[in-house]
Parts: sequence; structure tokens; C-alpha cells
Amino acid sequence: MDWLTQVVERWGYLGLVAVVALENVFPPIPSEVVIPFAGFLTTFGALTLPGVIVASTVGSLLGAMVLYGAGRALGRRRLEAFTRRYGHYLGIHVEHVEKAENWFSRYGSWAVLAGRVVPIVRSLISIPAGLAEMPVAVFVLYTLAGTLVWNTALAAAGAALGAAWPLVEEWVRAYQHVLLVAALAAAAAWLGLRLAGRPRR
Repeated sequence: MDWLTQVVERWGYLGLVAVVALENVFPPIPSEVVIPFAGFLTTFGALTLPGVIVASTVGSLLGAMVLYGAGRALGRRRLEAFTRRYGHYLGIHVEHVEKAENWFSRYGSWAVLAGRVVPIVRSLISIPAGLAEMPVAVFVLYTLAGTLVWNTALAAAGAALGAAWPLVEEWVRAYQHVLLVAALAAAAAWLGLRLAGRPRR
């Protein structure tokens, strides 16, 4: 992924907007590499921290709007057919879309806000929002709010760590593991409560 950091280093804010927009459309591109690196660049004057946060948030919104528009225009059946046929080129699988859809159906519009700080889901949550024809203004507002939190955390961590900015990627991986364990524990607790509540024959 060295080319990503090279684009940001060479093109500054414009490169950051482009790369982060791509990251939202192609989940395999890791924001936990690009944004902390941009944060690191602020330590010697190439960029500023507010500028990095704004540029990365603009890029996130642009990418999110692409997936939102795809979900709204294609509909469930055509989107699933498209994902099965071409998704592997984009690093997106039907299972990923289904996961985002389940998240959205469970939490509604708030899923867009909360989903922006959950790896993988943060990119794909835009698709079920489009499928559900969530109002554009609400989608943009929630996307901006959630994205601002995520991008600020990554950029600030990169600036604080300086040359040790690659550590952020390890922290995000650990964060993913914690989220997975928490989700499994919540699912197990829910199942246990359901089974305990069943009347015995």
C-alpha cells in the first residue's frame, strides 16, 4: 500500500480526498494507513491537522455517496447480482453487503452514524441506506458526523505518534477483534435469554 501514502505525500489534500474516497468504495484500501500517515505529515508542516480532517471527511462523504447512489439506483436484486459478478474486483462480497444490511435493519438510520466507526461496515453501510431510500439530507448528516469522529481519531493518532504512525493500523486491528468478541458475546447473551424465556414442556 506504499502507493497510497505516496499519492498523499505528493498531492497533499487533493490526494487525500481521492484516496479516502476510493477507500470508501473499495474497502480493501485501509483508512487506518492513509489517514494516520496524513496526520504524521502535519508534524513537519506539509499539511495541517484541521486540513487533514476536512479533506479526509470530504473524501469519505464522496465515496459514501457513490455507494448510497448505487444502492438506491440498482435495488436489492440487481445489486446482489452485480456484487456476485463483479464484487471480487472491488473487494466486496455478498456476505459483506448482507452484514451491512442486517446492521441497518436492526438500528435504522442510526446505523449510518454508528457504522462509520466500524471497519468494513463503515464503507458498506451506505448501500442499505440507499436501498431503503433514506433521505439524502439525513444520510449526509449522519455520515459526516460518524466520519468526523473516525477521521479525527486516526489523524490525531498519526500526528501524536509521529514517525511511529504505523502503530495505528495495529490498534485498529485490535479494535476490530474487540468488536468481534463483543458482538459474539452479545449474540450469545441474546440467544441465552431467548432460550431461558421459552416455556418448558
